[in-house]
Amino acid sequence: MTHSARRIGRSLALVLPVVLVLSGTLAVTSVPWAGPSGPQLLSASSENVSTRATSRAPQDVLREKLLTELHEKNPGVALTRLQREVEATPSLARHCRSIARALGRAAVDRLGPTRAQAYSKPVCDTSFASGVAEQTQGS
Repeated sequence: MTHSARRIGRSLALVLPVVLVLSGTLAVTSVPWAGPSGPQLLSASSENVSTRATSRAPQDVLREKLLTELHEKNPGVALTRLQREVEATPSLARHCRSIARALGRAAVDRLGPTRAQAYSKPVCDTSFASGVAEQTQGS
């Protein structure tokens, strides 16, 4: 009995958010919005998206570049660049740990835990090593 209740709970946990999003999307697109030329239907259009909404935070751009560098070269190169970027742009310092942790997890995915740990450096404390450990435990 407990196993089937757990299975039903997991199914609901996966299906319910999708149903809610879809029903909310359908409700919003079918509501007539009064405008200067009469009722209109709301529709998503990439032409009307502001450039501000599509701009990304500097730390997200840096994280993506470093993850690409890690895959193209090695984690050591990416960590060195992270350290230099944080030194050059101090406002990135508060994001250093999360970026280093993401690099650690990506290094484990690419190289395995033992080889990834060999690249650990004292960048952003021990966040790279923490990411390696987290990914190793999750695997």
